[in-house]
Amino acid sequence: MAVRGLTETFAGEVVLPGDAGYDAARAVWNGMVDRRPAIVLRPTSTGDVAAAVRFGRERELPIAVKSGGHSIPGHSTCDDGIVIDLSRMRGAAVDGERRVARVNGGALLAELDDTAQAAGLVCPVGVVSHTGVAGLTLGGGMGRLQRRFGLTIDNLRAVELVTADGRFVRASEDENADLFWGVRGAGANFGIVTAFEFALQPYDGVITHGVVTHPIERLEEVVGLFVELVESGPDELMPTLAVARANGRPEVSISVSHSGSPEQAQRDLAELRTFGPPLADSIEVKPYLAVQHQADEDMEWGHRFYMKSAYLADLPAALVAACADVLSRAPAEGDCAISVWAWGGAIARVAEPDTAYTGREAAYWISAESQWDDPAADAACRAWGRDTIAEVLPHALAGRYVNDVAEAGTDSRSVYGDAKHERLVALKRAWDPDNVFRLNQNIQP
Repeated sequence: MAVRGLTETFAGEVVLPGDAGYDAARAVWNGMVDRRPAIVLRPTSTGDVAAAVRFGRERELPIAVKSGGHSIPGHSTCDDGIVIDLSRMRGAAVDGERRVARVNGGALLAELDDTAQAAGLVCPVGVVSHTGVAGLTLGGGMGRLQRRFGLTIDNLRAVELVTADGRFVRASEDENADLFWGVRGAGANFGIVTAFEFALQPYDGVITHGVVTHPIERLEEVVGLFVELVESGPDELMPTLAVARANGRPEVSISVSHSGSPEQAQRDLAELRTFGPPLADSIEVKPYLAVQHQADEDMEWGHRFYMKSAYLADLPAALVAACADVLSRAPAEGDCAISVWAWGGAIARVAEPDTAYTGREAAYWISAESQWDDPAADAACRAWGRDTIAEVLPHALAGRYVNDVAEAGTDSRSVYGDAKHERLVALKRAWDPDNVFRLNQNIQP
């Protein structure tokens, strides 16, 4: 591809097919995604990002945006188009007195976590440290601290972004407020965010964390205990239920992240830890940053991955049992699991209409996730995820968590609901009428 003219306005790195680093540059986290862009651009400044967008528009190329590269359906790359890779625009800085973090568009969660904790502060983010801040945030941002401090977007104060026509704009509650509303839940549709500003919360960096595991025969009892923990536990307690195979047979477990004092955690987790005897109990006091890295190896780059999820108002044990029955028929090649996360708390204290994100009225988020390495197992592992959530859908609430939507081309109305979708369409027409940013769960103008 001819890049004449680009180099006059673009100071970053240009990677073309045939270059030594091309295969590494086109790689993304999900091993199922194998695409060959015409060019990869790695900007080092906002001006570079604007130049890259103009370059793509002038040549009518599809434009993919890559921050951490974790998009499940592979929206971080494309065939025969341009990938704008923000990995040269990493870094986070914290103003401890104002309790504010400024995070660049290519930063990973670990950078925000580490910088905030160095000042005795925290922003609630996801659970895999090599995830990009941008992708996580623009879709909502769920994680271990969500019941206490809310979703990542609930702590977002402002964004700076490059629009489809190459302009640089800022959006906050006081400036381009409509755009800021849309960014919080559907942000990939409106521009390339080059910087985020987050409010931070005081946090001493100690968390009580671990997993209590029981045989599958105790499923109904364990589900009942989990529901009790969710309904009666404080916001500092984030419990998660999982049904998965281990040692060749299904097991049911409750994992907990308690961000209160160790003494408070001991009281709040007493019933869980005496409900037994369990097969295993790994709960202990740990550094928060260590826990934030705990899933990194299991979720490393290159595995094949698929998931489906839904929101629930309640959690009948019979529903979990039906999902567990589907798990018994999961393909042997896949590491398959059903997870249920507690919602509520600070998430529910933000009014549903206040952000584009949909799902605040839920009590639970449930997912079916599969990870595997053999391409021959693709169809079976995906079918298992669909079959599992098919059991859930009759009980599900409206809306979906957009970061979990694994199929490209999903109707965005099913993600956001009619009212929010119409508002998002109007925003799209105002900010990206030509649908330049369409490699996402797309809001069509």
